[in-house]
Amino acid sequence: MIGEIVIMIFIGTFAGFIGSMVGVGGGIVISPALTFMGLMPAQISSTSLIPVSFTSLSSTIAYSRQHKINYGVGVRIASFAIPGAAIGAVLSSNLPLGQFKLYFAIILFLTGVYLWIRNRIRKKSTNNEVRSFKNKRSREIILAFGGLGAGIISSLFGIGGGIIFVPLMLLILDLTMSTAAATSQLSLLITSAVGNVVHISLGHPEYLPAIFLSLGSVIGAQIGANLSKHVSDTILVKLFSISVVVVALKLFVDSLPSL
Repeated sequence: MIGEIVIMIFIGTFAGFIGSMVGVGGGIVISPALTFMGLMPAQISSTSLIPVSFTSLSSTIAYSRQHKINYGVGVRIASFAIPGAAIGAVLSSNLPLGQFKLYFAIILFLTGVYLWIRNRIRKKSTNNEVRSFKNKRSREIILAFGGLGAGIISSLFGIGGGIIFVPLMLLILDLTMSTAAATSQLSLLITSAVGNVVHISLGHPEYLPAIFLSLGSVIGAQIGANLSKHVSDTILVKLFSISVVVVALKLFVDSLPSL
């Protein structure tokens, strides 16, 4: 039992650190771990989303002290994601485990690809080369659908919507990378809170693992947010992106027998 608790705290700490540094949500670490532990989809997503909320809360507090958060943008994108967060929580109840693993593998693979090319996106945004969505109506439509999708993914897989929030902030709203990573934590906090309310009302979470994962995630988020001021995340992100793709391939193989 003690060994399991230590493992949960360690996973949570690593997830909080990655989530805070990269801005994609610590669930990208926690959900795969819970999947390999044999939980069902609704349990995986709901249990993961609780520490994701704590990671986002801890990161938001840390980044707020550093004055990196654009609150208007964070709340605006979260408002689009809120309906999706409720929808994703409900959908998780009816998703077979095989399909969950398959769809999750696709999400993780895309996350790994995004993390690998993230610096290119950052450079394009910094150099003001991405100017395709300056029309206000087009921009709002993209933000609305992107936010809705992020909300669904957040609650359906328990990973947070940072994989969508951050690119939206970079490419559509022209935020800098540091501001986007920080602001996405505020959006994640709001979105995951809504998802948690719906999941809890449906009786999905496994609370004991969630507690220890959350404890670790708070610690890791503070470490990541503070290190982000002094350390380049380039090597970390590259290594993590490879790891995410490997996990995606494992989930894909595991999903095949049940499809």
